[in-house]
Formats: sequence, structure tokens, C-alpha cells
Amino acid sequence: MTPGYTKPLYILPFDHRASYVKGMFDLKAPLSAADHARVSDSKRLIYEGFQAALADPDDAVSRDAAGILVDEEFGADILAEANAKGYLTAVSTEKSGSDEFDFEYGDAFGQHLDDVRPTFAKALVRYNPAGDAALNARQTARLKRLSDFCLERKLPFMFELLVPATEAQLQQAGGDKDAYDRTQRAELMRAAILALQDAGVEPAIWKIEGLDTREDAARIVAAARRDGRDEVGCIILGRGADDAKVGDWLRIAASVPGFIGFAVGRTSFWDPVAAFEAKKIGRNEAARQIGARYRQWADTFEAARVA
Repeated sequence: MTPGYTKPLYILPFDHRASYVKGMFDLKAPLSAADHARVSDSKRLIYEGFQAALADPDDAVSRDAAGILVDEEFGADILAEANAKGYLTAVSTEKSGSDEFDFEYGDAFGQHLDDVRPTFAKALVRYNPAGDAALNARQTARLKRLSDFCLERKLPFMFELLVPATEAQLQQAGGDKDAYDRTQRAELMRAAILALQDAGVEPAIWKIEGLDTREDAARIVAAARRDGRDEVGCIILGRGADDAKVGDWLRIAASVPGFIGFAVGRTSFWDPVAAFEAKKIGRNEAARQIGARYRQWADTFEAARVA
């Protein structure tokens, strides 16, 4: 089976766990039952924003393209409800808060995926091809297990690739992370894709950090689709950037065939959820704002794709 996914895909991700619990609520594990319920409820608020975007009579996001990405720990009930309603769903498989990819549920990862029945299985991975070779080998072995499982189940595998700079690469960029992004990251992402494919890791979708040029985006698609992988899709992620930067990344990606959509999370939900938790706005207004931002990304991507 050759993996792939070519249909439009507009994801609202809110599977953040360790960073979300700390950043939004100033909490740390283990959580009390009350705190766990509070975090879970905030994720339901984001899901309500997603549904609001689909229900807007004037500018609804296409139901066929719309999807959510949420974790099982705080969003199991949301996943079950979204599946029942026929929404596209993705669930995270990685252990949160770790720089090295490992399974959240260890060897039981497959049983959890069978139980949750998502549309996509997602893994967030920090992989620099010039980084620690032993670390990369350990991660690749686990990712091959996940990839093989997904191929066997015909479950599309969504690979979120982050390429943090090594110390040497950052020094080469003068200690400037933005300069690293501009001058090195795109080529390292391409090299990471090739190395992982050569090791037998076969995503249906590559979830890619924002790219600043159309040429870089085209090279990423060429790598993702090399050697007969013609139906593999790419989506662009938001990285928590501001609205203007996210809009730029969406327009660049949409102009390149092979980029089928986006996954923009924190830029969509963080401020409305924070305002709701601070009791500055009500629940309906927070959901409305989340839905409006998510709808904005879909409109931006579709307009750029048509252009």
C-alpha cells in the first residue's frame, strides 16, 4: 500500500498537553481531578469554536475538509463525539513534554488507536538529520513501528516534523533563530524527510513548519512525493506565530500543489481561551472568536490556492 492523502485538510489542533497545562493554567502533573476536568473543559470550548466555524451560515468551513487534532488524555470524549458526527479527527501518539519521540501509552499505542478510531494518527517529532545519531536512530525505530501499524490498519499517518537547530547550526546563524529558519531549516527538513523515508517511515501527511518561500515549499513537496509517493500530502502548521506570519505561510503553501491545507492551533485558540479563563469574556464569545480565527485560515488558504 502506498500511503497518501490528497483531499483538502483544515485542522484545528488542540492536542497540546504539558505546555498547555503549564502555560494556560500554571499547573503541573499530577493534576487533581478538578484540575483535569478544568483543562478538559477548556478543550471542549475549543471544540465548540470548531463547530461554530462549520455552522456559520454565511462563511462556513467545508465540513469535508474540516478536522480536529486532540489528545486522548483530555479529549477522549471529544474524539468520540466528533467521530459520531462524522468529523475528521486526529489523535496524538507522542508522549508530551519530551524532546525524544516515544509513545504516550508505550507498547499499548496500537490498542489505543484501535479504541479511539481516529481518521489520522499523529506523531510530533523533533528530528535534525545533523543531530545526535543515537537519538535519531531510537526515534526512527519507534516511528517505523507506528508507520507499519498505520499501514497495516490503513490508518493515515500524520507526521509533524520539527527541526530544532543544533548548537553548531545556531552558531552558524549568529545565534539568531530567525536567521536559522531562513537559511538552514528548509533544507534540513528536506533531508530529514529523505532520511526517514529511507528508514521505512511512510507518512500519508507531512505536517510542516512554516516556510518563507515558494521554492522551499516546492522542494519539501518534491521530497515528500519522491519515488512514487505521488499522493502524499503536506500541511502547514502555525508554530504559535502572529496572525500576519501565519497568513504569509498559508499563502505560500497554498500556491504549491501538494500542500493540501493547514494545522493552526495556538494562534487560533490561545487568546480566546485565556480571556475566558480570566473571566474577561463569556463562553459563547470565546467559541465565536476561535471559530472566526479558524475560518480566517481556511478563507486565506482557499483564496491563495485559487489565485
